[in-house]
Amino acid sequence: MYERFAQAIGLLDEWGGLPRPREAKEIWDDLWHLEAHHSTAIEGNTLVLREVKSLLDDQKAVGSKEVGDYMEVLGYGEASRWVYGQALEPEGWATEDLISMTEVRRIHHTLMDKVWSVRPHPDAGPDEGPGSFRQHEIQAFSDGMKPPAHVQVSADLSGWIERANALKAMTQDDSRLLSEIPEYLAQLHRDFEQIHPFIDGNGRTGRLVLNLILVRLGWPPVIILRKNREKYLKALAKADAGDMGPLAEQICRSVIDNLHHLIPEIAGPSRFVPLQALVDDELTYDALRQAAYRGRLEAEQTPDGSWRSSRRAVERYKSERHQRR
Repeated sequence: MYERFAQAIGLLDEWGGLPRPREAKEIWDDLWHLEAHHSTAIEGNTLVLREVKSLLDDQKAVGSKEVGDYMEVLGYGEASRWVYGQALEPEGWATEDLISMTEVRRIHHTLMDKVWSVRPHPDAGPDEGPGSFRQHEIQAFSDGMKPPAHVQVSADLSGWIERANALKAMTQDDSRLLSEIPEYLAQLHRDFEQIHPFIDGNGRTGRLVLNLILVRLGWPPVIILRKNREKYLKALAKADAGDMGPLAEQICRSVIDNLHHLIPEIAGPSRFVPLQALVDDELTYDALRQAAYRGRLEAEQTPDGSWRSSRRAVERYKSERHQRR
């Protein structure tokens, strides 16, 4: 499995990395739906995938589930979309690091804010809401793992962020992809869940945090399917006991599966390329540039002043350019 993981990452490098959200909106939206459904379902959410899609796309609550379940999915969907967008097309304040403390807290706040308004944690104090670290001690889990005292959370999470950011340098060494990185990722995920920085929402936050790191590395995200819930929880318990293998294998398998999901768009017609590469017998470079400048052609201008667009955008422009606006 580790060898297939390394091969998949190698293919991504050859193809120029992941498509950005604007280049493959339908594909990323599909992953966004799947993650919001499966990650919340692991924690007990009752919405089925059809209801999740209706809620996230149309803001329409289908079915008769508890209000908290709808709000939970809305919050997760918003946080997940932010993670993918921020990883692939970062906002101006983003750093060169894979992740920061501010981003961890922002993910938790976005994830939990909506559901907290209707279903707050019953034991939460006034300073333990979305985005704030816990002020409570956590009882040991069934496998015997006990999170650290709440006064250690900030320091422990700072150390975790340093280890997460060290992954960037590790990926520069091709020889380590095969032997070390899958289990390093598993250890990072396990360590975050052991720190348990928030009073609620740690599993969902931990999975989104892992995906922010993965997508920033240019790799597909991990989505643990609902049907694999028990296998995932057992793998986490084994990781708590020091065996990273089962959890690393689940991470590798999901990265590979989601790469296959993204393949049609990685080198496909939605990929943004220099405008010169899109010239044909019907449209000259100057015609395309004018259309981009006027906003008629979906395109982006790079810092050096050149333009980029996609074959799909050009075909759409051709079909619409003679229509009255």
